Amino acid sequence: MSERAVVIGSGFGGLSCAIRLQAAGVDVTLVEKREKLGGRAYQLKDLGYTFDMGPSLITAPELIDSVFRAGGRRVTDYVDLVPLDPYYRIYFHDQSHIDYVGDLERMRAQMARFNKNDAANLDRFLNAVKPIYDSVIGDRLGSKPFDTIESMLRFMPRVLKLKAFLPVTMFVNRFFKDFRHRFIFSFHPLFVGGNPFRTPSIYLMIPFLEREGGVWFTRGGMYSVVEAMAQLFTELGGTIETGSEVEEILVSEGKATGVRTKSCDYPADFVVSNADPGHTYGHLVSSTDRSHWNDRRLDRQDWAMSCFLLYIGTRRQYPQLEHHTLILTERYKGLLADIFDAKTLPDDFSMYLHAPTRTDPSMAPAGGESMYVLVPVANQRSGIDWDEMRQPFTDKVIDFLEEWGLEDLREEMEVLHVFTPQDFESELNATWGNAFAIEPKLFQTAWFRPQNRSEDVDGLYLVGAGTHPGAGVPGVILSAETTYGCIAADRGLPDQWSWSDRGTVALDPEIKSRIVPSLDESAGVGGD
Repeated sequence: MSERAVVIGSGFGGLSCAIRLQAAGVDVTLVEKREKLGGRAYQLKDLGYTFDMGPSLITAPELIDSVFRAGGRRVTDYVDLVPLDPYYRIYFHDQSHIDYVGDLERMRAQMARFNKNDAANLDRFLNAVKPIYDSVIGDRLGSKPFDTIESMLRFMPRVLKLKAFLPVTMFVNRFFKDFRHRFIFSFHPLFVGGNPFRTPSIYLMIPFLEREGGVWFTRGGMYSVVEAMAQLFTELGGTIETGSEVEEILVSEGKATGVRTKSCDYPADFVVSNADPGHTYGHLVSSTDRSHWNDRRLDRQDWAMSCFLLYIGTRRQYPQLEHHTLILTERYKGLLADIFDAKTLPDDFSMYLHAPTRTDPSMAPAGGESMYVLVPVANQRSGIDWDEMRQPFTDKVIDFLEEWGLEDLREEMEVLHVFTPQDFESELNATWGNAFAIEPKLFQTAWFRPQNRSEDVDGLYLVGAGTHPGAGVPGVILSAETTYGCIAADRGLPDQWSWSDRGTVALDPEIKSRIVPSLDESAGVGGD
């Protein structure tokens, strides 16, 4: 008789781990609080407009493909991959902009307009970052557990040699002088909830990952990947229960024995939680069953920033927006200090816009624009009353966008939905309304994070943004590989196809042959 497992939560991490376990012969039930799967990668549809509510891009499609390969399939059997070019358009406070692209010649040419020495230093910077990438990817440190102090001590000499302990901005600023270039190569920690002024440079593997593997989108939006994973999981025999919130992880004599929902119990030989680790330990595991992750330790953690999100559907399109557009205020370090440390709501802000209709017109009615606007804000430790601030801050963001250049935005709107830190807390059970779990600081990385194999409860495993290696789609999918490896070692499950088996993110010929170069080339809309 096969073992039974329950996976709590259906984000990319939970789905990936559930697929790997089901493919290994475990009888898996995936239990999800909300009515649809996806976790932070949820989908919203309204009046013909389709919105990805969370992740908006794919890096390292080979990584996602490794999950499908574990189930005997290929990712391109289920989704159409579309390459993006540029990856991002970045507008600065002085109205200048740079298109961040994978082509080094184009990058150098753009950079030379502002600082020729910076352009000349691009190769030096990438050469300095490559060993970090090689350590995390080539040596599989991103997909190995760091659950002993010995594993951390073995890694520390390499960290010291690579200067990967330095804050990202300090590492980057050694190579570039112009504020634009310093931002372009240091902002990526914000994508995983980190402050670049204190996130360790180990996370500089992200821009190198983009350079090696590109940046991608999928026809129909990122939610198509969620649907594809769910389809594969059920094809393998897995069971999905939505609208079923877990209230308790059942523990007997220090061992996880299942979960309890409002309607019933699900017995299991082991449990995997894709919930926020603060929620997993602080709400689902009794305090009598945890000594390591006790309430005091949980309270001492620095939780990542949150986000204020607008989902906007307009009758017209705004061609100044690329698929991904960043609009920046003049302040950088000070703004992040307000968000991460002072936890205030400053008068200025920077923002990230996702306009998928630039690549896939089907995401909106003909001629319309589907976009989301993401403004980084403090988490709920700020004490900001979002019931009170929801409308004033919405108006402030829309006013800014109209002044910036999105003419008649209010008048053209057909759809507007707002998602605040309060919604992260209530909808996603995110501790203090965080958007990315635990902040990736030096002493909250690797061994210092909640581990993939629970330190408190036998047979309880964690997956997703809050465990090793961290947030972001690549991070949570790697966490599933790490967690599966822990379970396989504990329970004698077979080895599986691993992304790290290839040691590279370069697409293999089969995937390359099935990439969609453009979804609407005749209309001039596409990623290439």
